[in-house]
Amino acid sequence: MAVQTQTRVKLAKLDASKYHGLDRETLTHLYRTMFLSRRLDDREIQLKRQNRIYFQISSAGHEAVTGAMGLLLRPGVDWLYPYYRDRALCLMLGVTPLETLLQAVGAKDDPASGGRQMPSHWGHPKWNIVSKSSCTGTQFVQAVGAAEATLYYQDRPKALARAKKAPLGQYVRHDAKEIVYVSAGDGATSQGEFWESLNAACAKKLPLLYLIEDNGYAISVPVEVQTAGGSISKLVRDFPGLHVAEIDGTDLLESYAVGKEAVDYVRQRRGPALIHAHVIRPYSHSLSDDEKLYKTAEEREEEARRDPISKFSLFLVREGLLDQKEIEALEADVDHEVREAGDQALAAEPPSIDSIRVNVYSPDVDPVSPAFSAEPQFHGAPKTMVEMVAATLSDEMARDERIAVFGEDVADASRDENLKHVKGKGGVFKATSGLQRKYGHDRVFNTPLAEASIVGRAIGMATRGLKPVAEIQFFDYIWPAMMQIRSELCVLRWRSNGNFKCPAVLRVAIGGYLTGGGIYHSQSGESIFAHCPGLRVVIPSTALDVAGLLRTSIRCDDPVMFLEHKHLYRQPYNRSEYPGPDYTVPFGKARLVKEGSEVSIITFGAIVHRAEVAAAQLEREGVSVEIIDLRSLSPYDWDAVAATVRKNHRVIVAYEDMLSWGFGAEIAARIADELFDELDAPVKRVAAMDTFCAYQPKLEDVILPQTEHIVTAVKQLLEY
Repeated sequence: MAVQTQTRVKLAKLDASKYHGLDRETLTHLYRTMFLSRRLDDREIQLKRQNRIYFQISSAGHEAVTGAMGLLLRPGVDWLYPYYRDRALCLMLGVTPLETLLQAVGAKDDPASGGRQMPSHWGHPKWNIVSKSSCTGTQFVQAVGAAEATLYYQDRPKALARAKKAPLGQYVRHDAKEIVYVSAGDGATSQGEFWESLNAACAKKLPLLYLIEDNGYAISVPVEVQTAGGSISKLVRDFPGLHVAEIDGTDLLESYAVGKEAVDYVRQRRGPALIHAHVIRPYSHSLSDDEKLYKTAEEREEEARRDPISKFSLFLVREGLLDQKEIEALEADVDHEVREAGDQALAAEPPSIDSIRVNVYSPDVDPVSPAFSAEPQFHGAPKTMVEMVAATLSDEMARDERIAVFGEDVADASRDENLKHVKGKGGVFKATSGLQRKYGHDRVFNTPLAEASIVGRAIGMATRGLKPVAEIQFFDYIWPAMMQIRSELCVLRWRSNGNFKCPAVLRVAIGGYLTGGGIYHSQSGESIFAHCPGLRVVIPSTALDVAGLLRTSIRCDDPVMFLEHKHLYRQPYNRSEYPGPDYTVPFGKARLVKEGSEVSIITFGAIVHRAEVAAAQLEREGVSVEIIDLRSLSPYDWDAVAATVRKNHRVIVAYEDMLSWGFGAEIAARIADELFDELDAPVKRVAAMDTFCAYQPKLEDVILPQTEHIVTAVKQLLEY
């Protein structure tokens, strides 16, 4: 009778130098993590087909290079902006299989988002993994801001100490050798933010590591259609100071060796680095996609031959590091772990419906509260609005070293040596004049002309605990930053379930102000941003309110859009003495400009003074008009609106925007909806549309008709 035997591979004595210093234990751990990543993908696919989760996007084919990067990066030290195919990276850093599946099922205890985001939208404050959105490429400029924070804290320990004491300060970390990692697929390099980020990172020699995981397709669009010449690394090689490497990302040892060189380059503060890793995508883009519709069978077979899981498994056996039985035991152990994690995730509690309103705004600092009501301590000569901006910023910068001011033209002079010979600019309206001279070029600096980059960098800096005050030079040119504002700035706190925040301040010059401004220096549109949950929107009409509201904007813990009406910057009628370094005005608290007993005017911005002019004219005719300046649009003071309507029963809403869909239209609609029984006449809306004319007459001719519009509207209501 023959005896059946099994041949066991004799393990070779390991020569660590042969494997770039990696020992058998580390190589085994890498394989286990890669296989675990693949099995988690497979489990999610199974759950999706059973309708137990609602989306799946895999990391299959990317495991080798991302696993290698996970070994090179330091969890809880380096800062990471990974994209959705970085599962192996996150597992290497400390994210558990259960945590990834809690995200897949949308569980309440999902550490990435509390069940608020789709699967594979990584985020984990313990490991410095910053919450990722679904938007393609937005993470690049945010990573630039995070890398700027690395250098900022390096030179300013007081700022770091203050950031640690602020809300969420437990997640503010800095290490002398930390770097920032950002990754994306090859398709995301078509986004403008990618190029904007490279420009800024190279100009400032930032400690930023890019990993571009090129699997040949952006959903169904092949790389030669996405990228000129079909190679992103060839296009970026001439960026000054950028270390560029191109690798086979399915080869773990090559990925580790080249990745180590790039990481060392960045840690040594020599500048940014970019790794272009050629990987595969053996599964469809997501379960909403079918790759067979655009990939040939030959392409898919070629990808299968390059699969990093089978390649590395075969390598371990051929090198005598593991035998087949050990491989099978390891894989069986992983399968058991994934099954257990899946069962726990499926049994996990979902978030409650009521939790949808949690973490929209800061739970720690309420800028609407009476704590922000302060009495002014006046001193000095009266200041215009634009002078008050500079004075308030100066005092706040002296108080808080975390504050950095930046944007187009905000510095006195980017070349420090020029400051001895020139007066200095300080913004096109001089709102930041003198701040660079006083606080230095690292705290007040010019940026490239790239609005998405300005806002994205502010997001990255604020996420790291700094307090950026960024300027968008004209509201008319804010639109390139719309994605960064609406889908990133506003919702970071909410989508991360309160793990991350970005309380940046965006100063924006808005409205019509000069003859010939045309359609590109006259826009309003505040209603668009008041529509964004998570964003505070304020618009002062006096120099005193500039001081109070800007200081509240800086000291609150939410992102704020601070709108400065250009026409009001240097008007003599709204000047004020400086109210002192601690003067604040709460958001959502309207100002009673003038009391009256017959008609109420609700307004804000430049229309406030025009309402005053109209009220004075009507007063001479025996008509008593009350004026309410909202000054804060999100939140706005509904109590003040309701009180004045109940008092006078006739109301005009005057605003500088289109008649349809403007902020004033919303106020008028709510009055009609909730206070209809209080009205003696229909709500009247007056929109100052003159500023949108392609041709503008003399400024005084623009003001007069708008004042007359208000006067006429009041008389119509009185006749009703």
